Amino acid sequence: MKIANWIGVAAASFVGLGVGPAASQGLFSGDWYLKVGGAVLHAPRFEGASGRTFQFQPMISLGKHGNSARFTSRNDNVSLAFIDTGTFRTGMTGKLLFATRAPVPGMSSIRYGGELGGFAEVYPTDFLRLRGEVRKGIRAHNGVVADLSADAFLDVTDAIQISAGPRASWATRGYYEAYYGVDAAESLVSGLSTYAPGSGVRAMGVGGAVTWKTTDQLTTSAFVEYERLMGPAARSSLVRERGSRNQLSLGVSATYRFDFKLP
Repeated sequence: MKIANWIGVAAASFVGLGVGPAASQGLFSGDWYLKVGGAVLHAPRFEGASGRTFQFQPMISLGKHGNSARFTSRNDNVSLAFIDTGTFRTGMTGKLLFATRAPVPGMSSIRYGGELGGFAEVYPTDFLRLRGEVRKGIRAHNGVVADLSADAFLDVTDAIQISAGPRASWATRGYYEAYYGVDAAESLVSGLSTYAPGSGVRAMGVGGAVTWKTTDQLTTSAFVEYERLMGPAARSSLVRERGSRNQLSLGVSATYRFDFKLP
């Protein structure tokens, strides 16, 4: 059920793929990187849970070297930037959603799938980034999800950066039906009240991180994220009867970058 966390951790490794308008090579030609690693978290057992557990989450990302983004967050999803002026970037973004078992006995499991959409980010100052993503669910759910974030960041040294800022998330009914809905059959087995959600704000919160570029290839970080479930998520019987609106995640991560070139 906590699929978003899996993807939110993998997203930490992704850097926007800069594509210059004057590029004479093919889209896939040039310098690429592969990042592999993982994160250890103490986080809710599923999205909306009150119980917490330690989790290991793999981190794998593939990207193309281009204009270096000033700031990247673990919440960013893989992004292919078609416009990159240095202060403004926009393009495609996507998530991989892992299959997961039902959060409580009697509820349906979530199928693996993904989300595909677009992103835009702007730097109004040298130390602030605003970013928005809108993504359409594929297979795991058929809804639309929008995420907004603002991060202030400071390079303490050449290798250490600290950052923090607010987050907000919105989704349509198709998303909530997959993650928070409870139909009559599920209610009968699980004991939860039936719940048919609509669209609306999913959560608002805040997050922060300390990132250390240990070597040119190895990056480590410590992070904390808090969100307060709202709207259709907060009204779900899964949250009201078996969970909590307050969601806190703490963790550490490490990724190693392999560089390669495609002709």
